[in-house]
Amino acid sequence: MGEDAMVRSGMPAGADGQQSLGDLVALAAKDISQLIRFEISLAKSELRMDARRVGLAAALVAIGLFVGCLVIVLLCFAFAYGLVEAGLPEWAAFLIVAFVCVLLGAVACLIAYLKVRKVTGMRMTRRTIQQDLELLRRGEASPDGTGPAVRNPESVRATSAAEIPRAS
Repeated sequence: MGEDAMVRSGMPAGADGQQSLGDLVALAAKDISQLIRFEISLAKSELRMDARRVGLAAALVAIGLFVGCLVIVLLCFAFAYGLVEAGLPEWAAFLIVAFVCVLLGAVACLIAYLKVRKVTGMRMTRRTIQQDLELLRRGEASPDGTGPAVRNPESVRATSAAEIPRAS
């Protein structure tokens, strides 16, 4: 994109081909407004992905708790049969079933833990906001030393949008 295309904002230029200060301020306000909308959109998508992960983890924890309740019931039956029968194989069978339930509950809790570890904490939003703040900082010299350093905002938006992962 050439310099002419970057300077034009769709607003009328003055008689000498230059945009007025008001036009430039309006364009900057429009760009900042659009940037804020993009950041809010990114934050919403990250929150949605994190909410799905936390929801799945909560469901798996609920399954683990339910299995834990079943284990308690099975252990009670096993203990009762163990006392009544005093060593017959029936109570051993109940203990084996209880062990399998404990194992299933542990696997569900492990899967929930692994899902919660994937919560990003809005890492991409924080990174892009930091980039935006760097872009807006005053007093930093551009590469030629004449004014504030400004990156191409189109390339920042294109890379940020391309890095948003799909929900897993």
